[in-house]
Amino acid sequence: MLSQKAKYALRALIMLAERPAGELVLIADIAERENIPRKFLEAILVELRKSGLLYAKRGKSGGYRLARPPSQISFGEVIRLTDGHIAPLPCASKAAFRPCADCTDPDTCSVRWLMIQVRDATAAVLDNRTLADAIRYRQSTGELPASFDI
Repeated sequence: MLSQKAKYALRALIMLAERPAGELVLIADIAERENIPRKFLEAILVELRKSGLLYAKRGKSGGYRLARPPSQISFGEVIRLTDGHIAPLPCASKAAFRPCADCTDPDTCSVRWLMIQVRDATAAVLDNRTLADAIRYRQSTGELPASFDI
């Protein structure tokens, strides 16, 4: 399940992706439009800036914009930055493998076997969908459907 932090990050990034290239947007404007608590959004945007997804300019004419084109920012990258690993269980994680406390043999565990398949299928979708895809979808339908809840 996505954290609220990841959902807010995705909503803010999609909003920025909709803006003309190079246009800076104030935190207050993002928070208001996306209905995100400002303090929480500030922390998220700082993290996204440090990771290289956002460019920030301070001062009177400052704000945030994407540091890369929307077509080069995948949902998988954003979720990994905000929530960590995509695997549903630590024993199914590639980067942070940790056997379950009650597991006697991770190599033959049927639950782990299934969760690795879930991880791989989820990553395949998230890593192949970008902010640009979300914008194209929104423009073609007028809004994001409930099944695209981010």
